[in-house]
Amino acid sequence: MTSEARRDPVADKLLTPENSAFLLIDYQPTQINSINSMNRAQLIKNVVNVIGLMNTFKIPVILSTVNVKNGRNKDTIAPIKDLLPDVPSYDRTTINAWEDTEFKAAVKQTGRHNLIIAALWTEACLTFPTLDALDEGYDVFPVVDSVGGTSVIAHEAALRRVEQAGAKPTSIPQLACELQRDWQRTDTVPGFTKELVDAGIFLHL
Repeated sequence: MTSEARRDPVADKLLTPENSAFLLIDYQPTQINSINSMNRAQLIKNVVNVIGLMNTFKIPVILSTVNVKNGRNKDTIAPIKDLLPDVPSYDRTTINAWEDTEFKAAVKQTGRHNLIIAALWTEACLTFPTLDALDEGYDVFPVVDSVGGTSVIAHEAALRRVEQAGAKPTSIPQLACELQRDWQRTDTVPGFTKELVDAGIFLHL
């Protein structure tokens, strides 16, 4: 029962806290209220669990909204914003966050080549930056149980499109286990366990 020595966490082909950044795009009231591919309350719960994992593993978060400063839209919803008190938010007019210079610069500044992404809608605000980031050599991991579209078919078609382009879909339990990797990394076990319990994946012991 001996673990291998830990791989280089930056060069590792799997996701690690050291080689990943999290892009969180447009979890605003208008977008959430237009989701029809999954239950909206469950969507919020799921993305909150993902943010909890990002905080546990100290993964940089790039947060973005659309049309807040011009008054056309409201800010990121409170259950998410409250978990990211020190994270700046990049407001845009572009539907594609990759076409916003400040957002793109913030992503590049992390120096991370693996981009975990959650965005609303799947068919637009997730698809477009994913395709552009892939084209620039990033690896992109959409968290499929934490995103949604205006219909089931729109959501599923968008996921097929990004997967065919090279994106690597993931889910809350897969993401959590990939980041944790070894129970001997005890510092993150409490947060790892909490988020999986809150997601209904682990049972309370």
